[in-house]
Amino acid sequence: MQCLKTAWPPTWKSAKWLLRLMIPISLTVTLLQYTGILEWIAGYLNPVFEHLGLPGASAVIFISGATAGTYAGVAALMSLQLTLRQATILGIMMALCHALPMECAVNSKTGSSFWKMGLIRIVCAFLCAYILNFLLPELSEPFMYLGADPDSSFAQVMLTWVQSQVKMVFMLFVIIYSLMVLQRLIDAYGLLRPLSNFLSPLMAVFGLPRQSAYMWLVGNVLGISYGAAVMLELQEKQLISSEESNEVNYHLIMNHSMLEDTIVFAATGISALWIIGTRVAFALGVVWSRKALLKLSRLI
Repeated sequence: MQCLKTAWPPTWKSAKWLLRLMIPISLTVTLLQYTGILEWIAGYLNPVFEHLGLPGASAVIFISGATAGTYAGVAALMSLQLTLRQATILGIMMALCHALPMECAVNSKTGSSFWKMGLIRIVCAFLCAYILNFLLPELSEPFMYLGADPDSSFAQVMLTWVQSQVKMVFMLFVIIYSLMVLQRLIDAYGLLRPLSNFLSPLMAVFGLPRQSAYMWLVGNVLGISYGAAVMLELQEKQLISSEESNEVNYHLIMNHSMLEDTIVFAATGISALWIIGTRVAFALGVVWSRKALLKLSRLI
């Protein structure tokens, strides 16, 4: 019961901060679409994005997610008429590449290069979309669209947008509050340490140091920011080196905050299996590719 009470203040604080990002971005996409500017942008970007199975206008959605974060990207995503297949590709791109300015800055505090982390995530997002365009089934049913019909008047567009924001705010509060309660339950029962000890043998599969299990679990459950705080604490206690922290970052940039991100995208209808499977596969690919390149450079 205490967890239910203490989860309210941080939920309200987080939701207010996110809504300040989400609502302006959603409104901007809606107005761009109504005025025809989005269609004009799409005309220039279609030649690139058609190779990813996406319309050119989706570039605006991807940029929103890459700069402002997952929630802002999802708000923009629901403001554009897409098929479920297109939304899945775009959603997974944002799952791999979101909130770059903030998260890359956090990575740099724990021994990684700001620019390298950002570049890897952008390249992997586009590579992933290119591969998914071949692998994904048709999924032609429409994605969750909260906008107005194309021939609606400006007043109808605005009314529909306001109604969509009410739905989005409700969904946002439910997701954040549930996660805050879960986080407090994990803390109250001290579950992270036992779980990380249980998962430590799995680190060999991921190509990570065995002693990194705790920070890996924190990063995957709670996100990069929390994971970085743990890394810094362990570095100060000399329980892990900066190079080992850097290794974990290569995994976490592809595969972090799995619980929250997956719930957010799944709530809109995107398959959780595709999100989790793709992110884990790219995390494995990035870490093991880096290890192979380092080994090759030493041999040369």
